[in-house]
Amino acid sequence: MNYDIVVVGGGPAGLAAAIESRKNGAESILVIERDRELGGILQQCIHNGFGLVVFKEELTGPEYAERFIDELSRENIDYKLDTMVLEINKDKQILAMNTVDGLVNIQAKAIVLSMGCRERTRGSIAIPGYRPAGVFNAGTAQRYLNMEGYMVGKRVVILGSGDIGLIMARRMTLEGAKVLVVAELMPFSGGLTRNIVQCLDDYDIPLKLSHAVTDIKGRDRVEGVVIQKIDENFKPIPGTEIEYECDTLLLSVGLIPENELSKGAGIEMDSKTSGPVVFESMETSIEGIFACGNVVHVHDIVDFVTEESRHAGKAAAKFVLEVKADNNKIIETEALSGIGYIVPQKVRINSVDDKLSLFMRVRSVYHDAKLSVKADGKEIYSVKKMHLAPGEMERIDIKKELIGENVGKLTVEVI
Repeated sequence: MNYDIVVVGGGPAGLAAAIESRKNGAESILVIERDRELGGILQQCIHNGFGLVVFKEELTGPEYAERFIDELSRENIDYKLDTMVLEINKDKQILAMNTVDGLVNIQAKAIVLSMGCRERTRGSIAIPGYRPAGVFNAGTAQRYLNMEGYMVGKRVVILGSGDIGLIMARRMTLEGAKVLVVAELMPFSGGLTRNIVQCLDDYDIPLKLSHAVTDIKGRDRVEGVVIQKIDENFKPIPGTEIEYECDTLLLSVGLIPENELSKGAGIEMDSKTSGPVVFESMETSIEGIFACGNVVHVHDIVDFVTEESRHAGKAAAKFVLEVKADNNKIIETEALSGIGYIVPQKVRINSVDDKLSLFMRVRSVYHDAKLSVKADGKEIYSVKKMHLAPGEMERIDIKKELIGENVGKLTVEVI
């Protein structure tokens, strides 16, 4: 099989990239999805709040996905479901497998990686206790409840205040469960402010910051959970134990970009984001292989995934059509004080159209602060922020003429 562009992953990132590639001249496009339907994680996100940026209206996750699935069909873009990509190499050859075609080799002129992310598990955070039934990742519980129709528990403790954990606190309450508490290891929430208000405050669910689960009671099924306050070194403080009688523990303890295929292809990775190092076009260190969405860095809002992925799809089409900018000087980006990471990590200034979008997360909570962008140490742009938090991704758009062509490094810091 030969295609101009192969998109690995049929979630919101992959769908947007594939459609944008077609609109920009790519002829043969294939989307490969390992699940039984297109749409990715959106299919289990039945709450509203999607689409406010892209469509200027409020949609549920399945409604948002349906817009792109319908457009994919109108554009006559090929896709394969229940298909697992086993290997990608630097020559843009793809080895995939399903129950209909068996083992297939696919040659692409360009590849877009959009595999999304996965949840951290209990094993990665080393909670003591037995391994009873009733311990779920929040996203797994969400799929059981919203897509499979299974109720995972009646009395629930949630560890982690990421957006999935917050949303599941509300969802479990609406289904009749009693959510006893949401415990968060950090001294600040990892989720969007709107989700704290709408999912916890509106339902009188307590949020305990700087608390960790230190024991799980029960051998066959969860019977109780012990949480404990922790100090600045993340050590439990004796005497602060609180035991909750419950049958379920949901874990919302972080997301990890799904990058086994990226690493296997030999793509340069960023240890801060756990995703590929990308240029302004979302091209990786291997020419003709692009990446977008949560496989690059974890996003809060799917609308931003869509915008980023459209950018990647357009760039992939340009690559296939051999539209290249000349004399492309590379500018490095660097996260300084208060900034956890910046995407893209590299910028080819001549490939920037009229503005450069920088995405980043801060390391802590700040009030009345300023984000300062400097080119070789000279400030070229700044923006005041009343509130900055690690749970909310920041985006800065800089006009191309402000950067100039002879800059070697762009830095961002919190002042």
